[in-house]
Amino acid sequence: MSGAVEGSTVGRASAESRVRAVFFGSGSFAVPILDALAAVPGVRLEAVVSAPDRPVGRKAVLTPTPVTARARELGLAVLQPVRVRRPEAVDEVRQFGPGLIVLADYGQLIPRVLLDLPPRGFLNLHPSALPRWRGAAPIPATILAGDAATAVTLMVVTEEMDAGPIVATEPLEVRPDDTAVTLEVRAADAAAMLLRRALPEWLAGRLKARPQPVEGITLTRPLRRDDALLDPGQPAEELERQVRAYQPWPGSYLETGEGRLIVWRAHLAASEAGDTAGLLVTFGRDGLAVATTADRLVLDEVQLAGKNRVSAAELRRGHPELAGATTG
Repeated sequence: MSGAVEGSTVGRASAESRVRAVFFGSGSFAVPILDALAAVPGVRLEAVVSAPDRPVGRKAVLTPTPVTARARELGLAVLQPVRVRRPEAVDEVRQFGPGLIVLADYGQLIPRVLLDLPPRGFLNLHPSALPRWRGAAPIPATILAGDAATAVTLMVVTEEMDAGPIVATEPLEVRPDDTAVTLEVRAADAAAMLLRRALPEWLAGRLKARPQPVEGITLTRPLRRDDALLDPGQPAEELERQVRAYQPWPGSYLETGEGRLIVWRAHLAASEAGDTAGLLVTFGRDGLAVATTADRLVLDEVQLAGKNRVSAAELRRGHPELAGATTG
């Protein structure tokens, strides 16, 4: 009779021949990649390393990361060290004897002792066409720059951030209406597909890493709360990209006499006579726009601090004094 019988030596040998793996990840981008790794033939996923649970919301409810939540659904062991560089955290990972470690959207620098641990490599999935947009915020940077295309990159992790050799890439279109949220979702799906395709070839030794180009390196930094302020001293085209790039955090806003005005959606329109950068002007029958140094940023969906999200037309009807006001 063909096939392995449960509990037979053949079945045990097959299981033991798989590469033991550990996954490092925290954010939503990493969840489809975790699922992909768990399904790769020849890999036995042993554990997940993620950030500690954190208080969320006004009631400070202790909440796991998206990766931790998914790992628990999959029945995997979960490690949540505050600092992965601490010796006790390294020892916890070492106890699983990983032959392979895969990382995506984890949030901490990895110490050399862990990079050297797995004999089959320590790999990372990064949402940019490396060496462009290394660092903490590649997806917002891609949208802010107006890039028409990007990629996800499977690379070997080194001590220099996002500078390791490239194993494989998957190209990705950037759509004109992409926000950081929508682009991240599609990048995560592309990264999962790339891992399913490339990892078996890597483990079989048929795929080799190549050094990153030395030209075209760009770096990103972590986003800050004060990045959210929209500056009408910049062209409207740049502000429209900012609105899309900074969702869901830090967001984008204007300061007005009625308080902070959060801008959720906007589009471009040509300037008109009398426009002065920073002036809130009427647009069409009920609309509202902010004049900039080049063109107008037409406000589509907005939210006064502490209020509900509404259309700009609804806001203008409730606050007619905004038309003609100057943003601060």
